[in-house]
Amino acid sequence: MELTRDQRAELQAVVKSADVPAPVATRARVVLWRAEGRLKKQIAELAGVSRPTVDLWLDRYEAEGLAGLVDRSHAALREQVPAPIRARILAATRTSPPAGTGLSHWSSREMAAFIKRTEGVYVSHHFVAKLWRENGLKPHRAGTFKVSKDPAFAEKVADIVGLYLDPPGGAVVLSMDEKTQIQALDRTQPMLPMAFDATEKRTHDYVRHGTTNLFAALNVGTGEVFGECKPTRDGDDFLAFLKKAVKPHAGRDIQVVLDNLSTHTTPAVQAWLEKNPHIHFHFTPVGSSWLNQIETWFGIITRQSIRRGTFSSVKVLIKQIRDYIKHWNSSAKPFAWTATTDEILAKVRLVEANIKKLVDNNAK
Repeated sequence: MELTRDQRAELQAVVKSADVPAPVATRARVVLWRAEGRLKKQIAELAGVSRPTVDLWLDRYEAEGLAGLVDRSHAALREQVPAPIRARILAATRTSPPAGTGLSHWSSREMAAFIKRTEGVYVSHHFVAKLWRENGLKPHRAGTFKVSKDPAFAEKVADIVGLYLDPPGGAVVLSMDEKTQIQALDRTQPMLPMAFDATEKRTHDYVRHGTTNLFAALNVGTGEVFGECKPTRDGDDFLAFLKKAVKPHAGRDIQVVLDNLSTHTTPAVQAWLEKNPHIHFHFTPVGSSWLNQIETWFGIITRQSIRRGTFSSVKVLIKQIRDYIKHWNSSAKPFAWTATTDEILAKVRLVEANIKKLVDNNAK
């Protein structure tokens, strides 16, 4: 068997690639060994396969080239998708599907079809799914990305990022918010059809004993969290929690990062702030709760303590949350915020540009 220089280079690249399944790499070696003049019997011994298997893969390569070395039931070799197309997929994933599709979110197959339709480039849905995994995108869970319409977006980003990267000397920066309606699910008691009680509330076939609201404040400088569970969530609840959260820092300048919910700006809260001029609120832009560091912590406690927990009552759930906060604070470290204002604004402009391109293409 004779190979061209390009064929040999292509096969050698397959052998060396970490993205290629081991069986496919072995088949590429089989072809290279044969091109070197080795006997088929010797190749079978080197590859650890039978002589007929060597013939099979040599015949497939001669008939189909590199594609013939891939199992019919498996995905093809890693696709060589140009960087602009990869960027287009990532940008489109962060936007809602076109209105005419009736889709609530993207699937990998719908995205592959969309790229083929709008860009004229074929990508497999396997590639789309892999690209999503590599970039931590879960459109079926996270919904879609919406660029903030807040007219003061840039100013608010600069204000909050400035607190993270260069807080005022001696000031305490608290990142504060509420995680609402945390369910006390008893996963040891699945719903049985013959024992269904219409008076019991059940979620995902598990008994739900009730909910609680977690108010939490993250000390940006130390990573410590102060949290409190409450059955309700209104302006009075927030003000009561705020007073407790700032009490350990009495006498110091306190900067509080939070979103602009109505419960955070009630007349009672405003009046209290006027009496405590050393406490300053910094509101995240509309639709940009990701800028608030406490949201990162909420994600961590959800994954590590709440999501798979089994709670026979709201009281048990609250104890679990308190225990987790105590455990967290025993070795708390601050989150490392590295993104500058200019970097964040540049990324938002890139997303806006890609969204505009999508809209323009859909209008054609």
